Amino acid sequence: MRVGVLALQGDWAAHGAALARIGAAWTPVRTAAELDAVEALVLPGGESTTMLHLLEREGWLGRLKERLLGGMPTLATCAGVILLAEEVEPAQESLAVLRARVIRNAYGRQVASAVVPVRLANGLAGPSTLEGVFIRAPKITAVGKDVEVLGWRDEDPVLLRQGKILAATFHPEVTGDDRIQRFFLSIAEAGGEA
Repeated sequence: MRVGVLALQGDWAAHGAALARIGAAWTPVRTAAELDAVEALVLPGGESTTMLHLLEREGWLGRLKERLLGGMPTLATCAGVILLAEEVEPAQESLAVLRARVIRNAYGRQVASAVVPVRLANGLAGPSTLEGVFIRAPKITAVGKDVEVLGWRDEDPVLLRQGKILAATFHPEVTGDDRIQRFFLSIAEAGGEA
């Protein structure tokens, strides 16, 4: 399976390195044609408004939404979660495919970045916590009925699954713990788009 990493802005190269570490074939995605050539996608952290602007400018925001609604397996981290959320505060455009409400930069500015234990739901292999790197992270304030919470920072949900979408408000790509990437690949390999 070929995994694409949205490479318009943000920490896409770190995601590629994390995927390569676990033996996954990956490629940067910068065009609609490159999007159509992959079977799964990673939406990295970075600046969500900049990514939206670039997707609109290049004319393939609609195609990305089609692929997501079609069931393309997707891992979104930090700003990627903002791109997917149905509701974003302060209000901004999004792809609105993840039934969740998020508040941008809710844990503070860059200087408030932190490494915090993330408590995991049963079913994810390994220890019951992992290291969560939060950098200007969004906060999830509500989720839809069909959205499963898989991880928490204190009582806040920070890792969600909705069908073939896995959404983490932290940066699993910058730690040595590859459980999130492995779990994402297991979701992707279990079935492609509907």
